[in-house]
Amino acid sequence: MSSSRQKEQQQQQRRPGLQKQHASKADAAKAAVLAELRPGQSVELLKELHILTREGQLNQDSRRKLKQVYHLYQFIEPVLTELAANDHAPTLADHGAGKSYLGFILYDLFFKQLGRGEIFGIEWRGELVERSRDLAAQLAFDRMKFFNLSVAASTQSQELPERIDMITALHACDTATDDAIAFGLEKKARAMVLVPCCQAEVATCLRQGKALQLSRTPLAELWRHPIHTRELGSQITNVLRCLYLEASGYQVTVTELVGWEHSMKNELILARYTGQKKRSAAERLRAILAEFGLEQSLAHRFPQLPAADPDPAAH
Repeated sequence: MSSSRQKEQQQQQRRPGLQKQHASKADAAKAAVLAELRPGQSVELLKELHILTREGQLNQDSRRKLKQVYHLYQFIEPVLTELAANDHAPTLADHGAGKSYLGFILYDLFFKQLGRGEIFGIEWRGELVERSRDLAAQLAFDRMKFFNLSVAASTQSQELPERIDMITALHACDTATDDAIAFGLEKKARAMVLVPCCQAEVATCLRQGKALQLSRTPLAELWRHPIHTRELGSQITNVLRCLYLEASGYQVTVTELVGWEHSMKNELILARYTGQKKRSAAERLRAILAEFGLEQSLAHRFPQLPAADPDPAAH
């Protein structure tokens, strides 16, 4: 027998063993991926969201995305559980939804198993709304609805319920986070989960009055340089938002959304309604507006701010 014939026979003998070894490795890889998912989680959804590859695998980038989703879910799930008490059907509006990444994950992990409640995705780009509707139909996520609206316009929309339990706004740009807060107040939301994105409104106002403020107070040095103007504007914006929520009866927690290291916008504002409106928060909000010369330009952002006390010393 020729040597080439012998090699061919040896390869044929080894082939079943190699195939079995490859199958075993594939099964082990699949099991490892499933072990990282939550029980009952839709693999098909994760593929559609590009968290899993078409082969059902996790690469380094998608594994990081999955951890980010789970970390955010740790903040939201306990609040949803409270909202769903006593057989209540919780409602959630996701503002600036984009591809409704967050809404789909929340439905898959919580609402699907709960068997009641609705999620409303609000997004101004029509093509993304249509894509989300198609995906929800494909996955039979029947209690998800999507609206082609801006965050600001959604407050006046007759298509949405009068009351909504939870508001989420993940990286809603510039004043869209303020619009989401206004929506939450109008809908008497019991909880709001906000991760603000870029903010230009306050920085623009600070820039316009910079020369006057520099002559008026040494604090204006905090925003004399353009990069500091942008950073301080962002900081002031979120501080004002928190004070407004507290003045409107919410308990506010601000923390870092650990695990989103790839994003510079890493601040999570969690507000839960208690009904205890803090007068001191309203007073400090007004004081900050006055200190930075923002009364005229930003007063419209806080329409539900309680009236100023005419004689604070009387208390």
